[in-house]
Amino acid sequence: MILSSVLACVDGCDVAQPICGAHAPGDVVIGILLPCHRKVKAVQERIKPESYYCSDFDLPSFLKSLAIIHEIEQINAAGFLPGVRLGYLMCDTCSYASKALQNVGHMLAVNGSLNVECNYTDFRPTTKIILGALYSEESVALARLLNVYMVPLLSSTSSSAELSDKLRYPVFMRTIPSDTHQTKALTKMMHHYHWNWVGVVYGDDEYGKAAFQSFFRDAEENHVCLAYQEVLPHYLDHSSSEQRIQQVAQKIRSSSAQVVLLILKAELVEVLFKEMIRTNTSKTWIASDAWSRSWSLAKMDGINSVGDILGFTFVVGKSESFDNYLKNLTATPGGYNHFIEEYKYLRFNCSTECFSNKPPNYCPSPDLLKIKSGNACSFKEPGEQNDDYLVTDVDTSETFLNRVAVWAVANALKKLLKCNSSSCSGEINFPPWKLLKELKEVKFKLDNQNFYFDKNGDFVNGYDLIIWKKYGHHRRFHRTGRYHVIDEKIELLENVIWLATGNITTPQSRCSESCPRGWVKKILNVSCCYNCTKCVEGTYSDGLDLNFCKKCPNGSWSLKGWDHCQPRKESYLRWRDPHPIAMMAAAAFGILLLLVTLVIFLVYRDSPPMKRAEVRLSCVMMAGLAVSFASVLCFMGKPNVHLCRARQVMYAMGFTLCVSCILVKAYRTFLAFLPFGQITNRQLHRLYKPPVIVILITTLQGIICLLWLIWDSPDVDDTPPSPQSMKNIIQCSEGKRYIGFGIMLSYIALLALIGFLLAFKGRKVPQEFSETGYIIFSMLMYLFVWVCFIPVYITTNEEGTPVQASAILVSSYGIIFCHFLPKCYEALWGSNTNTLERILRRWRVFSSESLDSETCTDTYIDILGMNTPSQKSDRFSLSSTSTIPKSEVSPTPSKVSPTDSGLVEIHKPCEKSYSYALSNRLGTKVTWRRRSISF
Repeated sequence: MILSSVLACVDGCDVAQPICGAHAPGDVVIGILLPCHRKVKAVQERIKPESYYCSDFDLPSFLKSLAIIHEIEQINAAGFLPGVRLGYLMCDTCSYASKALQNVGHMLAVNGSLNVECNYTDFRPTTKIILGALYSEESVALARLLNVYMVPLLSSTSSSAELSDKLRYPVFMRTIPSDTHQTKALTKMMHHYHWNWVGVVYGDDEYGKAAFQSFFRDAEENHVCLAYQEVLPHYLDHSSSEQRIQQVAQKIRSSSAQVVLLILKAELVEVLFKEMIRTNTSKTWIASDAWSRSWSLAKMDGINSVGDILGFTFVVGKSESFDNYLKNLTATPGGYNHFIEEYKYLRFNCSTECFSNKPPNYCPSPDLLKIKSGNACSFKEPGEQNDDYLVTDVDTSETFLNRVAVWAVANALKKLLKCNSSSCSGEINFPPWKLLKELKEVKFKLDNQNFYFDKNGDFVNGYDLIIWKKYGHHRRFHRTGRYHVIDEKIELLENVIWLATGNITTPQSRCSESCPRGWVKKILNVSCCYNCTKCVEGTYSDGLDLNFCKKCPNGSWSLKGWDHCQPRKESYLRWRDPHPIAMMAAAAFGILLLLVTLVIFLVYRDSPPMKRAEVRLSCVMMAGLAVSFASVLCFMGKPNVHLCRARQVMYAMGFTLCVSCILVKAYRTFLAFLPFGQITNRQLHRLYKPPVIVILITTLQGIICLLWLIWDSPDVDDTPPSPQSMKNIIQCSEGKRYIGFGIMLSYIALLALIGFLLAFKGRKVPQEFSETGYIIFSMLMYLFVWVCFIPVYITTNEEGTPVQASAILVSSYGIIFCHFLPKCYEALWGSNTNTLERILRRWRVFSSESLDSETCTDTYIDILGMNTPSQKSDRFSLSSTSTIPKSEVSPTPSKVSPTDSGLVEIHKPCEKSYSYALSNRLGTKVTWRRRSISF
C-alpha cells in the first residue's frame, strides 16, 4: 500500500489528490515549484491532455525544497510575524514547463476553480507568492502566465538575462544575479587564464540560447574566440539526443580547443561526460550555474578522467539547523510531504531484486540505487527511518539562496502586514500584487550579508569561483575565488592545482601563441589567430596580446620590440668620460711640448740648425699650433652656438698660420736651389716676402671664416635622432650646406699641397741646406689624416666631433714630431761644426774666365742669400743666418782631399758648360754644365 501511494504521487500527484505533493496550512501560503523529478516520461508521445508521469528522483532539487520548508518552519517558530503563520504548497515541475503551468492552476485556484475575469486587481488566491522555478525556461513560461494575475514569482536558480526585462516579466524576481553578469565573469576568467580559443555547447532551451548570446557578446569584448559552437536538445528523451551527443562529443575530441564551456542542464552534461569517459577524452570544462554544483555529476564513476572542471556558482552557506533537520526528516505537523516519503522509500526500502541482472520495471535507475542504504533490508518501517546521508553525501550549502528567498518574502510580509514585536495589524488575505510591490523594495540582512533587489529585480551579490577537486574516485567543490558584480573583477583566493599539468601551471587553450611584451598581434582570419610582430621604434606594448602598439609620450623613445619608453640619453663629449679626458690630455701635452720647443729654439737660436730652421718663422708656427691645440678644448662639453663657432675659427686660423709659415720655408728652398731663367728668377725672388705671404694667406682664411659665419654659420645640430638609436647626439652642425666648412678645409689642404709640391721639387737638395724632408713628411701626414677624416666624418655622423678633434691632434702632432723635434735634437745633441761651411769647403771654385759673366755668379749668389747684395760684396748669404765667403766660389780649380771627395750638384743659370779636373790623385774631372756644376 505504501509503495502504491508513493508511485501514485510519483506518476502524478495531482491525480491522487486535489493538491500537490507537499502541503502545510497557514495564514499566508507560499507556493513552491521545484522539480523533485528530472523528466516527464514519454513526453514526445503525449497526445491527450492527461496527467504527466515523472521519473528519476532529483535529490539536489529535493534538498532545495526541504530548505524552503525548513526556513518557513523556522520563521514560524521564531515568531518573526507575530500572530501570522506561514504555510506552503509544493508541486513538482518535473523539469518541464508545461507541467509547471499545470501546477500553477492548482495553486491559484479559488474554491477549486480559476475564474476568468477582466480585472484581477482584487484577485485573492490562497497562494500569495510562488518560489521557483529551477530552470529559466520554466520561469519564462510561468512569469508570462503570472503577469495576468500579478502574482510574484521569486526564483533562486533561474538566471536567464531575458527575465531581467521588467516590461515582459514584471512579476519575476530572483535572489541571484542575471546571466549577463555570469557570462562576463566567465569571459573575464578565460581572459585571466589566457584562454582565447574555446568551444561552447549549449542547450536549445531559453536558458541555453540566452546565455550563449550573452556569452558571445562578452567573449568579443574580452578577446575570446569560439573554436566551435554546438547545440544539444534540452530534453533527454528527444529522438535525436543520442545522435547529437555523439556528434558533439566527436567535435570536442577533434578540436584544438582545450577549454569547453557547457551551458547545459546537469542531466545533459552527465550524458556527455559518459561519452567523454568512454573515449578517454580529457579537457578543461567550464560549468555554467546550472550544473556547477551538481551532486550527481560529482559522484559519477570515472569523473576524474574527464579533466579539470571549474565554474561559477551562486553564493552558498551552511546552516547547522538545516543539517539537523535533514537528519530527522518529517513532514510539517498538520501537513504532509509525499516527496519525503519517496526519498525514504529509495533510501531505506529493501529492494534486492533491483540489484539483479534483470531488474523489474518499477525499479529506479542505477544512479538512484546508489542512494540505497546498506542496511535497508534490516528496517521494518522505512518511512520512519533517518540518517545523516543527506548531510554527509550531498552539498547542503547550495540551498543557501533558497533560504534567502524565504526571508525576503518574510521581510516583505512584515512590512505589508504592519507587524511589530507583538502583532501584525495588516490584512492577511491581501491581493498578491501588494506583496510584489513590497518585495521590490525590501532590504534585509542574513548571515552578516546584506541583500536587496536592483531595479531589474535581481540580486547583485556576485559569484563564487569553484574548482572540482579529486576526492577519492569522485569530486568535491572547492572555492578558489569570487567575482564581484558591481566592479566586475575576479578575486582569486589561492592558486589552482590543475589536473592537466599536475601543478599550478595553467593549461593552455589558444589559437596562437601569446604575443609577449614589445610585440602586438597581426590578425589573420579570426581575432584570436594571429602572428606576432614587434612594435616599431617610438612605440611599445606593455602587456600580452595587445592589438596595437602604444605611442611613446613626448620626451621619451623606444627601440623596436621594446615594452617601455625611456628618455633618450644625451650624447656628447663629456668632460668626465675617458675619450675626452685623453684628448684634453693630448692637447695639453701638445701645448706643453710647444712651450719646451720654444724654449729650446730661443736658447739655441744661434746654432746652425736653428739658423736654418728660421727661429722667427718657427715661433709663429708654434703660436699657430698652440691655437690649434686649444681649439680641441672647445670640442668638449655640451655644445652651444658659441663653442661651435669658436672651435672651427680657432682651428682654421691657427693651423692656416702654421701652414703658411711652412709654405714660406718650402718656397725659400725652391727659390734657392731650383732657379729658373734669369728673368723668372728675379720675378720669383721679388715675390719672396715672408711676412707679407704669412699675413696674406692667414687673412684670406679669416675672410673665408667671416663669410662662413655670416652666411652659413655653425650651430647646434637640430637634426632629429635616428629612430634606431636611444642616443640624442648633441653636436655642432657646420652649417646647413657645409659649404663654408668645406672651403675652409680645402683652403688649408691647398696650402699644404702647395708646400708639399714645393718641398718635393727640392727633395734632392741635401738636408743640410734645407728642411724639405721635414716639410714633406709633415704635409703628407696632414693630408693623409684629413683625407681619412672626410669619409669618416661624412659616413659616421655620431662620431663627427671626436673624429675631427682627433684629426686636429694628429695633424698638429705630426708637425711637431716631423718639424720641430728633429731640430731640437740637432741643437741639443748634434755636431757643433757648421755643416754648411764644411760642405762648401769641398767646392772647388773656378776662375772667373770659365764663367759666362760676373753677373751669372752674382745672380746665383743673390738667390742663395735670399736677398739682393751688391756685386762688390765680399760675402753672400746662403740663408738669412749662414754666409759663405765669396772667394770660396772662385772658379779657380784646386785640389780636393780624399776625405772630401764626393759629388755636389748645384743648379746655376749659366749658359755654358766647363770641365775641369780635380785632384790628380783622385782622377776626378770638374765639369761646368749649362744648368749645373758637378764636382
